[in-house]
Amino acid sequence: MKLAVFPAEYERALPVIRKIEQAGHNAFFVGGSVRDCLLQQSIHDVDIATSAFPEEIKAIFPRTIDVGIKHGTVLVLTNLGQYEITTFRTESAYQDYRRPDQVKFVRSLEEDLRRRDFTINAFALKQDGEVIDLFGGLNDLKEKKLKAVGDPYARFSEDALRMMRGLRFVSQLGFKLTPETFTAIKENHALLAKISIERINVEFVKLLLGSNRRAGIEMLLATQCYKECPKLSKEKQALKNFSQLPDIQLKNQVQAWTLLIDQLELAESDVRSFLKSWKCSNEMIHSVQILISGLKKRKRGAFGLQQIYHLGKKQAILIEELLPYYDLPTDYEKITILDQQLAIHSLKELAVNGHDLMQFFNQTAGKWLKEILLYLENAVVNQQVANDKRELLRHAAKKLKTNSK
Repeated sequence: MKLAVFPAEYERALPVIRKIEQAGHNAFFVGGSVRDCLLQQSIHDVDIATSAFPEEIKAIFPRTIDVGIKHGTVLVLTNLGQYEITTFRTESAYQDYRRPDQVKFVRSLEEDLRRRDFTINAFALKQDGEVIDLFGGLNDLKEKKLKAVGDPYARFSEDALRMMRGLRFVSQLGFKLTPETFTAIKENHALLAKISIERINVEFVKLLLGSNRRAGIEMLLATQCYKECPKLSKEKQALKNFSQLPDIQLKNQVQAWTLLIDQLELAESDVRSFLKSWKCSNEMIHSVQILISGLKKRKRGAFGLQQIYHLGKKQAILIEELLPYYDLPTDYEKITILDQQLAIHSLKELAVNGHDLMQFFNQTAGKWLKEILLYLENAVVNQQVANDKRELLRHAAKKLKTNSK
């Protein structure tokens, strides 16, 4: 097979390949970008594999960085971009199911492609557009099959994360695992315990965000890989319920975690520990906690001024986008209207501050100050008083007078 037209990403990288070949070596586009190109999908990372050894690449290009020199990868910097160039290699046994004990550089493209995970990721593309397919990947692409290269048991023993990658591809591409690949994953799922949670997290989130999420979750259950995922080993029914939600593609991982946690029926107090077990960042945890709290309120009824103020328009819209998963109607216009009606969008916009209040009432800071600021904030949000300094001080004086009785 030969490509008639190269995507722009490859066109920009062609001078790099030509320069390597002019120096007497072979070089090819490889990996997921070739697969995506053949599927006519957007290309993200352009990876290049070569028969040239790392030191030979560094001699060809004046600007390089040793990003993974032990594994044969050199980052080449050009005026049109930067590209990871990796030497053809073979790998020894994987004693920890994560990393090879030893990497050996070779000159053979076939030996290099033989160590890839799935046939649809084992292509090489020449600079003239010819696709090199040594393992039947083109036929598997056509039939939408996900098949391990060679012996699936060997591939998953080399790197157990490949099993989660396979489930992720089911979700992203809508492909089906071949019977042999499925069986190998199911029988080796326990090896995922050897993989870092951070790496599993990346693949799991991609699975949740896939356009075929339902199929991905169903395979996660069928292969029993869910048993090796943090705090999901006893959640088979909840995950099944999750898979049966409307198969609408999720837009981002904050929404994905929110929807999953809601199906798990976790208490709000348990959200943080759950996400911590997945090694999520504090920023991610905070964002999900906000959405979880807001979603629970939104499912009970429409948002009011207070909810929009505390959530913010952006977060409120993210919650509204989750309503179709519960067969609930959305109302984005109301969110916009309420947001426009708000006189302030944060306490910083209040026309008075703590210093103003202490000076006006000739008092030092204390519990009263926090209470009055909260009272004025709520009053402005609920449109009980204008966000005007004179009006707010008058309103505060009435409140303090009432409290003193």
